Amino acid sequence: MRPRIRGGRTTVLAALLSLALAGPIAAAAQAQNAPTDRPADAARAAELPHQYEVTGPATAAARSALAATGVSIDEVHARSVVVTADRAQADLVRRLGHRVRQLPDPPGVGKGRPSNRVKDFPQGYTGYHTYDEATKEIDGLVAKYPDILGKQKIGTSHEGRDIIALKLSKNVGKDEKEPEVLFTAHQHAREHLTVEMALYLLGEFTSKYGSDDRVTKMLDSREIWIIPDLNPDGGEFDIASGDFAMWRKNRQPNEGSSEVGTDLNRNWDFKWGCCDGSSGDPGDETYRGPSAASAPEVKVVSDFVRSRVVGGAQQIKTAIDFHTYSELVLWPFGFTHDETGPGMTQDDHDAFAAIGKKMAASNGYTPEQSSELYITDGAIDDWLWGDQKVFAYTFEMYPSSSGSGGFYPRDSVIAKETARNREAVLQLLETSDCPYRAIGKEDQYCKTG
Repeated sequence: MRPRIRGGRTTVLAALLSLALAGPIAAAAQAQNAPTDRPADAARAAELPHQYEVTGPATAAARSALAATGVSIDEVHARSVVVTADRAQADLVRRLGHRVRQLPDPPGVGKGRPSNRVKDFPQGYTGYHTYDEATKEIDGLVAKYPDILGKQKIGTSHEGRDIIALKLSKNVGKDEKEPEVLFTAHQHAREHLTVEMALYLLGEFTSKYGSDDRVTKMLDSREIWIIPDLNPDGGEFDIASGDFAMWRKNRQPNEGSSEVGTDLNRNWDFKWGCCDGSSGDPGDETYRGPSAASAPEVKVVSDFVRSRVVGGAQQIKTAIDFHTYSELVLWPFGFTHDETGPGMTQDDHDAFAAIGKKMAASNGYTPEQSSELYITDGAIDDWLWGDQKVFAYTFEMYPSSSGSGGFYPRDSVIAKETARNREAVLQLLETSDCPYRAIGKEDQYCKTG
C-alpha cells in the first residue's frame, strides 16, 4: 500500500530535524538493504509482523530512508508514519533514533500458524472470497455471459495456482482494434479488499451491459482486461490458520535463507533496485527478489502485458492496480521525486495528474505522484509506463487508517467501498482512447489521418 500525508504543514524546525536524521538513517538503511549472509533465523521467519507508529520522519527524504530499511510504510502523517515490521526491524528503527510504539493488532489477526489446508476468513470477514470461492464465482459469470466475458489462464503462481485474465468486450472472442484497459489486484497478500474490487467490476460490467448506457458504450468500444489475483499463494497463506497472518509477499522460497517471499510490487523490471526504494534482505517486507521479474507471478503478468503489443504498438492504454489502504490515487514515477523522468515528458505528467485528480474527485481519495510519499523502485505502475507507455495508476482503497480496519476492514464495507470506485473506473475507460484529451492536446497526440 501507499499512504496519505495527513495533518498540517510541517514546521521549518521539524523539516530540518528530519533532514538531519536522513543521513544516518540512509547509512543504516544501506547496510540493512544489502543482501546478507546471516545464519537462517527460523524464529524470525515464523514471527507474526505487527504495525508500529514511528514518530520522527516528517519529509519525503526521511520517509524514503526509513522505507529503505525494509519495513513497509502503511500510513504517512505530518510527523509520523505507521509501518509493518517484525521485532528485529522495529528495533532497528529505534536505533535510528525514532520513537517506536507497537499498535494493537487489527481484529482477526491471530497467533495461529498457517497449515497446508486453507481455512475460511475469520468471523466478521467471511464475506470475502477465498481463491476457490472467487474462482467459482468467476466461472459462473463466464458461463452466464459468454458473449461478453472470456477467461484465459495466463500462467501459474509459485505453488501452482492459476493466474487468470478476464476479457470483457462486445465481441469477446475477437481481437479488435480497440483501446484496451487493464485492471489488476492483490499484489500484496493481506490486501483482500482488492480481489473484491475485481469481482465487483466483473459483476458490474456483465450485469449492466445493455441496460446502462455508459457500461454498454465501453464494452462496445473497449477491450477490458481484469486480472483479479496476482498473489493467490500469499492470499491463501494469510488466512490459512483461520486468523490473519499479516502476510504481504508471495510464497516463493529464497535460496540460502529460511525467509520466504518476494514483494511483488518491488520486483517489476523497470528501475528495479535502483534507488533505495526496496530491500535486498529476504526477511524484509519490501524484499525485491534476487533479480527483476524473478517472482513467477510478476513474470506471468509482464509476459501477458507484452503479448498485447500488436503491430509494434501496445494495445493497453490505461491501467489501475488496486491496493489497500489509505484512499489514494497515485501515478508514476515512484523511483524519483522529479515530475518527469526517462520517457516521461511534461505533457505526459500533466495528463497523468489531470486524469488522476479527476478520478480522485469522484471517489474522495487523495491524488498525488507516488514519490511525494517516499521512494519506491520496481513498482508495477512505473514499469507499465516506463517499459510499455501505459497510463497506469495505483488506487489505495479503504480505509484511511489502521484505526478503521487497516488491511482488514470488516466484510460489511465491501459493497460500499468497491462501488465507490465505479465512477473513477468509468472515467478511465472513457479517456482511454486519448488520455491527452485531459489536457486539451488530443489533436497533437491522438489525431489520425
